[in-house]
Amino acid sequence: MPAAFDDIEIGQVFALGETVVEAPALAAFIDAFAPGWTADRGAPDTMIFALWSRLDAQATAHGSAVKRVGVDALRWARNPPAGETLRGRMTVMGKDAVGEAKGIVIAQHDLLDEAGRLVFSCLTRSVYAR
Repeated sequence: MPAAFDDIEIGQVFALGETVVEAPALAAFIDAFAPGWTADRGAPDTMIFALWSRLDAQATAHGSAVKRVGVDALRWARNPPAGETLRGRMTVMGKDAVGEAKGIVIAQHDLLDEAGRLVFSCLTRSVYAR
């Protein structure tokens, strides 16, 4: 991830990493958070969101993002099966300086399956240090 707000360019794409929908984790998640869902339907939407959240948190842990102020336009396109590898990416859609010390970055986040098909997407607004 970029070192500071001023290093970020509109249109820039950042890799968020990869994760696997692991069968034991899928079963445990369904038991705990998705009663009535069955593993043969793939990962439930809430688990997909949790997997994206983990990738995003790991990717931004050592960057200049100060705070996430919004997650909007959530969209689920498919429910990947156990064993599927998911890849995250962030595309910068806009940015706006807010004073001398910080700026807002608007980005689209996508989670793609092994075939490159969209699994999940959302828009975020985050505060970055300048």
